Amino acid sequence: MGKKKPLVIVTRKLPDVVETRMRELFDARLNEDDRPMSQADLVAALQTADVLVPTITDRIDAAVIAQAGPDLRLIANFGTGVDHIDVEAASARNITVTNTLGVLTEDTADMTMALMLAVPRRLVEGAKVAASGSWPGWSPTWMLGNRIAGKRLGIIGMGRIGQAVARRAKAFGMSIHYHNRRRLSATVEDGLEATYWESLDQMLARMDVVSVHCPRTPATYHLLSARRLKLMRAGAYLVNTARGEIVDEATLIKLIESGAIAGAGLDVFEHEPAINPKLRKLADAGKVVLLPHMGSATLEGRIDMGEKVIVNIRNFMDGHRPPDRVLPTAV
Repeated sequence: MGKKKPLVIVTRKLPDVVETRMRELFDARLNEDDRPMSQADLVAALQTADVLVPTITDRIDAAVIAQAGPDLRLIANFGTGVDHIDVEAASARNITVTNTLGVLTEDTADMTMALMLAVPRRLVEGAKVAASGSWPGWSPTWMLGNRIAGKRLGIIGMGRIGQAVARRAKAFGMSIHYHNRRRLSATVEDGLEATYWESLDQMLARMDVVSVHCPRTPATYHLLSARRLKLMRAGAYLVNTARGEIVDEATLIKLIESGAIAGAGLDVFEHEPAINPKLRKLADAGKVVLLPHMGSATLEGRIDMGEKVIVNIRNFMDGHRPPDRVLPTAV
């Protein structure tokens, strides 16, 4: 008789290949219909599981963690961001938290570049005209957008994703600037031909495109506050594929409506899954491009995430430190 497999409860439906592997390795309870768990369901899962595999749609705060059962030892998050998990409360209960760092870098950077092109070049507007059958034919002054080559890109948060965006943008002929908690090494800076700004305010006032890539933490909530957004140039565009709460969305809307900011490409929103009706109105007017949090949505990426979760669980259950452990001080 082999040792008992750990009870692993997965809160959302994952790619079939990942779920199959989990069933082989663990006593895995899967979410076949993919309905988000209610708070009551989540608490019930925490009370019975050895390992919980949540996603961004699960709010695991201190009150929920306080109700965890004695067997829960690991929260293996399916995703990079852990702002939906109270890591300190988990640590206080001797519950380890892991994430899937690094596997979504290229996918998110690709989507960031797509938004960076889509807004100034009016791709969604053009696609709608072509699909509607109302296109009158080519004209030298119709559907004019803005070139991105030669423009200054200001990256907020120069971690893995920020650097991947910088590499792409450099290839498109953009001038790379960045603000980060810590300055990059001279070698990395030279490779990206990147200019460091210690002052976020000073950088914002000089950029043509601003792209957000910092994590959501208490320190970065409304990092792009009303005051900071008003520093941006009238012809500038904002792109956000990180977290909606980093941007003061109400102020951003007002500034785009008034023409104080040229437009925005948003994959994340302050009150997901709700999208402000004023943003949808701006989208209809061609001022913003909105995507439903799909920056990391590739099959390859989701499978990589699942494999990371499995590696973290197996390492933990074998008595080893999981490779992607999240420490309270890192959040």
